[in-house]
Amino acid sequence: MTDRLITSLTNDTVKNVRALHMRKEREATGRFLAEGLKFIGEALDQQRAPRLLLVGEDARPHPILDRAREATRAAGGEVVVVTHAILEKISRRDNPQTVLGVFDQVYTPLSAIQPATAPAWVALEQVRDPGNLGTIIRTADAAGCGGVILIGDCVDPFSVEAVRATMGSVFAVAIARATPAEFIAWRQMWPGSVIGTRLDATVGHHDAAIQYPALILMGNEQAGLTDTLAAACDVNVKIPMRGRADSLNLAVATGIMVYAVTDKA
Repeated sequence: MTDRLITSLTNDTVKNVRALHMRKEREATGRFLAEGLKFIGEALDQQRAPRLLLVGEDARPHPILDRAREATRAAGGEVVVVTHAILEKISRRDNPQTVLGVFDQVYTPLSAIQPATAPAWVALEQVRDPGNLGTIIRTADAAGCGGVILIGDCVDPFSVEAVRATMGSVFAVAIARATPAEFIAWRQMWPGSVIGTRLDATVGHHDAAIQYPALILMGNEQAGLTDTLAAACDVNVKIPMRGRADSLNLAVATGIMVYAVTDKA
């Protein structure tokens, strides 16, 4: 089958894909953009086929690319060949990936989460930085966590910046959303320990008694965990600051907590 060729920067398909950089468009379409063969391969491994596969004219033959073409067509999607200039325009990079994919967003309802399927889960309150969120999703995947729950007004996990930071884990990790009230009500049924992190906590992050599966609750980059959600935790812990810095980057702190908890499971 011959792929459609697009050479014009003003083509409607190009405009629609470029618009996925905007949260409003992602929410309206329920889709997002992923860049590069690594991401495409991760998606295929999770049975997620692109709705639209854009292949650069200079893309080299590769088994993953062959799989992606086949999977896209089998799922009713479209494969198009585009120029290097179009790839630059869409990715907003001077040295873009030669393969891009447009995928459906997938959120897991809170009611569908099965805590016992993993030793730990992560919940984030009002995380604002896409790089932090993407890195946390990647870390949760690497540590064998069940998923990431976004509480309140969080950055979009399907923004281009967040997706890039996941390094493909966006396809492997369950992502859920909840208001603070929804989360607190749902948390009452959690079968294990709910562990918050606070700078004013008195229990060290290695010292808390944990019942598994554990739910690790992290606050946002500036204000940390709110009093309301801290009160919903079984225990609040702190990571010691031994030098001049009085806090850690959120993604780093979450990584420390995730491995401290899962190492004991």
